[in-house]
Amino acid sequence: MDEFDENNNIPELTISELSGVIKRTMEDAFGRVRLRGEVSGFRGPHSSGHSYFTLKDENARIDAVIWRGVYQMLDVKPEEGLEVIATGKVTTYPGRSVYQIVIDHLEPAGIGALMALLEERRRKLAAEGLFDEGRKQVLPYLPQVIGVVTSPTGSVIRDILHRISDRFAAHVLVWPVRVQGDTSASEVAAAIRGFDMLDGSGGLPRPDVLIIARGGGSIEDLWGFNQEEVVRAVAACTIPVISAVGHETDWTLIDHVADRRAPTPTAAAEFSVPVCGDLALTLGDTGIRLMRALRRLLSDRRVKLDSAIRALPRCDGLLGTQRQAVDRLGEALVRWRLTTLQVQRERLTTVTLSLSLTPFQQRIDRERMRLLELEKRSLVSARRHRTEWGAGLNRLVPRMRRAEGRLVKECHIRVDNLAKILLSLGYENVLGRGYAIVRDRHDCLIRDTNAALGAGEAIIQFSDGRVDAVISAEMRGGDKARILGGLGKSKNQKGRKEGQGSLF
Repeated sequence: MDEFDENNNIPELTISELSGVIKRTMEDAFGRVRLRGEVSGFRGPHSSGHSYFTLKDENARIDAVIWRGVYQMLDVKPEEGLEVIATGKVTTYPGRSVYQIVIDHLEPAGIGALMALLEERRRKLAAEGLFDEGRKQVLPYLPQVIGVVTSPTGSVIRDILHRISDRFAAHVLVWPVRVQGDTSASEVAAAIRGFDMLDGSGGLPRPDVLIIARGGGSIEDLWGFNQEEVVRAVAACTIPVISAVGHETDWTLIDHVADRRAPTPTAAAEFSVPVCGDLALTLGDTGIRLMRALRRLLSDRRVKLDSAIRALPRCDGLLGTQRQAVDRLGEALVRWRLTTLQVQRERLTTVTLSLSLTPFQQRIDRERMRLLELEKRSLVSARRHRTEWGAGLNRLVPRMRRAEGRLVKECHIRVDNLAKILLSLGYENVLGRGYAIVRDRHDCLIRDTNAALGAGEAIIQFSDGRVDAVISAEMRGGDKARILGGLGKSKNQKGRKEGQGSLF
């Protein structure tokens, strides 16, 4: 009974509540820890970008998680079998009721682990053919533009610039990068790809050779130049690359893939350009040797030419026979011409004597007779046609006269009708009913009072003639203008009294 009551006193928790309590307890108890172990079960980042694997030692193992943002910033990426030291936070995963470590920093467990990782990566890249000598490019003998990928603040860039200016001045482009740290590999790879993308059209010239340089350091310091991203960027670069990372005893993976390895950055500058003085001496010596060779060649050719000239026969000897043949042919041609002309002249005389004009004269007489006969026939035919045309015209004359009479009569009728219409439409009939037409001295119609006042004088036409009139402009009490007649005699005084013409 007591045991039953004791169990009832235990508080009831859900599974989620218990998992939360365990999660908070572990995180408060441990916080951040550093674990040393071997990476197991790693198959690369998940599709989400997060990485999941296991850290183990001889007796135990723990699940590990690296979030995507942290994984991209890691200098050393986890690989299967790599012994590492992981720093992170211990927590639990309630979905499976397991505990795990969320890693935010990862480093190899000592130099031995780094060397093993480096050797494994070297074998992998070599198997892909990135280190083959056949794919490496030849450095240009005299580059005009040199690209340098290095830190802008270190002594390396000063040594390179000083050595280049001493040997042979060239245009140097510096792409500043971090040569150590978490972002070193990505910056160096981006600089290599950036130089390779230049085509000279954007204001910056395209380099003829690249120098990737860094001073000496430990294997951890130089680890960024062992990253696959940098190695593959060098392998894909179409510009010849000189690797100058570390001291002479330091080796990185880009030393294997570069087109030329320099033990130091200063040596890389010496590899990129020749010595100007040595080049001038070489050119001078080459010029002297060339002139000597040309003199020897000209001397040999002159001796051979003289020998060939002496061996050749003289011109008179070569052409003597041909000249005699030409002379003989000329004489034969003259004789042939004279003979041929004589023969042709005799043939022409014979033909001339055999010719006679009688046949041609007879033919001309025959043709003349034919023409006379044709002329007589044409005259007879013309007379016959003229007679026939006369008879036909005589028959047509009466018909034409009758038609002419009818046409003239119809025209008279039409004219009379038009005259009647004209008389009915003319203004003379209107004048006969007591109206008159007023014109100015230019014989233009006056249609209103203003025009009459402006004219001053007027000509008034009645049905039986015209009279001249003066237009008075006296305007009293709204009276209209007065027209005073009698300035001249009427052009037609038939049936009118003297002094007639006042209308108003």
